[in-house]
Amino acid sequence: MTATRDKFGRPIVVVTGMGIVTSLGAGKTDNWNRLTAGESGIKTVTRFPIDGMKTTMAGAVDFVTVDPFSSTSLSERLAVMATEEALGQSGIGSKGDFPGPMFLAVAPIETEWPQRLEVARAVETKDFGIIEYLATCGSGQFTRFHRRFTFGSVALNLAETFGTKGSPISLSTACASGATAIQLGVEAIRRGEADATLCIATDGSVNPEAMVRFSLLSALSTQNDPPQGASKPFSKNRDGFVMAEGAGALVLESYDAAVARGARILGVVAGCGELTDSFHRTRSSPDGKPAIGCVRKTLADAGMEPNQIDHINAHGTSTPENDKMEYLATAAVFGEHTPNIPVSSNKSMVGHTISAAGAVEAIYSLLTLEHQRIPPTINYEVPDPAIPFDVVGNKARDARVTAVMSNSFGFGGQNASLILTREPA
Repeated sequence: MTATRDKFGRPIVVVTGMGIVTSLGAGKTDNWNRLTAGESGIKTVTRFPIDGMKTTMAGAVDFVTVDPFSSTSLSERLAVMATEEALGQSGIGSKGDFPGPMFLAVAPIETEWPQRLEVARAVETKDFGIIEYLATCGSGQFTRFHRRFTFGSVALNLAETFGTKGSPISLSTACASGATAIQLGVEAIRRGEADATLCIATDGSVNPEAMVRFSLLSALSTQNDPPQGASKPFSKNRDGFVMAEGAGALVLESYDAAVARGARILGVVAGCGELTDSFHRTRSSPDGKPAIGCVRKTLADAGMEPNQIDHINAHGTSTPENDKMEYLATAAVFGEHTPNIPVSSNKSMVGHTISAAGAVEAIYSLLTLEHQRIPPTINYEVPDPAIPFDVVGNKARDARVTAVMSNSFGFGGQNASLILTREPA
């Protein structure tokens, strides 16, 4: 007989719909085929001039356009595309009538310089400030500025489009944001507040200002030629991460609700955990203690032991410090089981999708469970002896996988982990 509650008496939370857009393409099929083939979506930037920039490549989603361009508008468009795919697979509710709340992970809304200059030039012709200026704008122009300057605007537009219930939640926990959105959706179902939740994460932030800022932090790879070889997680010659764009959307439901409506169950979100250290604005604590605590909390939340994890979908940014810290944290928790766990980093092919990464990689993890095939970590030619992971290097690996841990260890020490499993027996 199938259990409908976990060992802690909580509703089992399952995934019934997934949607994804990355630099590899739109949709699960293209993403999975290209990911497992070891293809890269990282290319030289063509969206804006790159003269004088130290980093000239990114995982930009150039096949999706918005006019006029802004990172906010692109983030919203990517989210819509991913959500439409997830709802189409789930078959839940009806168009514009999702029967639950939405949790959206999105980059902090910060208007790029071209839009700021547009506002500044307009204000220069007036004898009053920006607030008064906006108040005198026509409704169309006011709406344009409102969409650019308000953090919650993307969530509000998505809630209206898909008919979610309750106040949409916008959140930003740096690189852990996507996993955090999923965790909030899981917790809402466990508390009995909803039978279904819509968890979305999106980021369209490949723009000159963002790239310059990360470059000034010495966080980005400068191995520009060839761009596909820049992201090399766990390699000795890694030198930074590659900025990227993308979106992931998941429909979560209680097991009982999903079975009652005859939904196909794609996997289970068995455990969630988070822990923040505030060690530094961008760096994680070198001793890995917050990441260690995060992973242990996630295992405890799932009621699982380390030896029950068959695969780790690593944060694996390709930065010198973060990759080493992730190994130390993993080894501290998994001990002698560490060499037995295949580890891979999707970021070697799609780049670091920042706010979207946790959801994008959770979807890849669920596809790993479905296909029993672990995606590779490409560009793994010079292993780092200080990181003796069993890295799935360069070629996908067929393996028996029943439980995946997906890690998101973000800027400012904002850490979140998920454990995803196959349908409960």
